[in-house]
Amino acid sequence: MSRLLRVFDLLEPLRARLKEGLPAYGSCAGMILLATEVLDTRPDAEHLDALDITVRRNAFGRQVDSFETDLDMTGVDGGPVRAVFIRAPWVERVGPDVEVLARVPQGPAEGRVVAVRRDGVFATSFHPEVTGDLRVHRLFVETVRSHAGAR
Repeated sequence: MSRLLRVFDLLEPLRARLKEGLPAYGSCAGMILLATEVLDTRPDAEHLDALDITVRRNAFGRQVDSFETDLDMTGVDGGPVRAVFIRAPWVERVGPDVEVLARVPQGPAEGRVVAVRRDGVFATSFHPEVTGDLRVHRLFVETVRSHAGAR
């Protein structure tokens, strides 16, 4: 993804727009791209520095280690969110201005941060789009509306 951003000369313009307040949502690899620091990545990989977080690529393991679980998520009403993790990252460090929205509730990764937000930038290490549950995307839309109203 970062290579394509370089090839099409989008990396710096996108970084600049995010710095100016462009809302964004990244799931899984998108979380990695939005981070300020990425562990276990290629030396030539770029990131957008939009969220003051450190993420670890493929933190939950290989493709065969993909899994689903239910998460309690700040800002999402109506019970737990079904989260699908596919070779997903997790957040190792959260900056002071970043709000943690969800953590893994149990198992070997118990307590790991998997959803965050800062202003209009939002990221999850799981794939809400594969479940058919629109609540996570609604939360992002509400975040964008709130952010736009404050400008």
